[in-house]
Amino acid sequence: MRTIRLPIEGMTCAGCETAVVRALTRVPGVARARASAAKKEAEVDADGAVLPEALAGAVRAAGFTTSAG
Repeated sequence: MRTIRLPIEGMTCAGCETAVVRALTRVPGVARARASAAKKEAEVDADGAVLPEALAGAVRAAGFTTSAG
């Protein structure tokens, strides 16, 4: 298990955080995700097979911006 941090732009509230967490936890191999609008980042605990690009794609699909992947 490893922890991946993703910078995220566009989160402004708890609802945004929830949307990001929901999107990230749907990525296969993700065990846990946390998001902080205040820090403008998400933290993901995932197995070694999860690529940052897959996480970035999930974030973008949820309507937010990330420079990762």
